[in-house]
Amino acid sequence: MSASSPPVSSCAQSLYCDHHHWLYTWLQRRLGNAADAADLAHDTFLRLLSKAEAPRFASAAQARAYLRQVGSALCVDLWRHREVERAWLESLAAQPQAVVPSAEHQAIVVETLLEIGRMLGRLPQKAAAAFIMAQVEDKPYREIALALGVSERMVKKYMAQAMFECTLIEAGLSA
Repeated sequence: MSASSPPVSSCAQSLYCDHHHWLYTWLQRRLGNAADAADLAHDTFLRLLSKAEAPRFASAAQARAYLRQVGSALCVDLWRHREVERAWLESLAAQPQAVVPSAEHQAIVVETLLEIGRMLGRLPQKAAAAFIMAQVEDKPYREIALALGVSERMVKKYMAQAMFECTLIEAGLSA
């Protein structure tokens, strides 16, 4: 450990020692894959360590409930990532071989799709729907307004919200 790195709190260390195996086993049963379970158990504790102050728990049951909640969220993220990746690969399989991008480009596209998915999740439902209709389905604002039961002016507002979120992603400022 270097002089500039903060020491791992004894609370976090105890939490890891007391519950890592339990969390790993729980994740392995949920995921059916030892490697994924090990990765997500590791990521769960990294999230815990990245907090300004490690949470304290009154009981082992509370600690495990917290770890299960974080682990569950990471499972959902993993499944979402794999679903986006699967859909992208299916789309690529339908393309002529000459059009297939490099593995690096494919990874960038999958990550971009995930970022867009997170961005859409932060938007109100109608704003996300308007963005998808405009950008994916290429519908005009008038048609979007009719489909959503709002004015064209509201569709423009929704699109401005979505474009602002896209700008944050591009600038590397999205959450």
